[in-house]
Amino acid sequence: MYEPRYTKGPRRKELAISFLRLAASGKAREAFLAHVGPGFRHHNPWFRADAESLMVAMDENAAQNPEKKLEVLRAIEEGDLVAVHSRVRQRPAELGAVVVHIFRFEGNRIAELWDLGQPIPESSPNENGMI
Repeated sequence: MYEPRYTKGPRRKELAISFLRLAASGKAREAFLAHVGPGFRHHNPWFRADAESLMVAMDENAAQNPEKKLEVLRAIEEGDLVAVHSRVRQRPAELGAVVVHIFRFEGNRIAELWDLGQPIPESSPNENGMI
């Protein structure tokens, strides 16, 4: 059963958003140093499970896409979990993708990360759109 744990200090959703903004802007190393705790694990299937592999991949992606834009749409915090719903565009002219990052915190440090994304289609029968 899930039991939330609370801590004092900055709200965790603010820390999660700071992490994502730094990483998207090519400052993944700074993001990891500022926000990630020891024993960090992630669940992105495209990279090895260690922090270094994910950090390098984030920096490489930012270098390949210098106009990358992360637009945070909403963030939800409950206990030690934070979910950030965002839109990511690698280039300004593209529709991009909608992404959800789920963070688990230990204290004020990111302990675990999941990320799920879906490209935004050019057309959709859903008049509400993805955002």
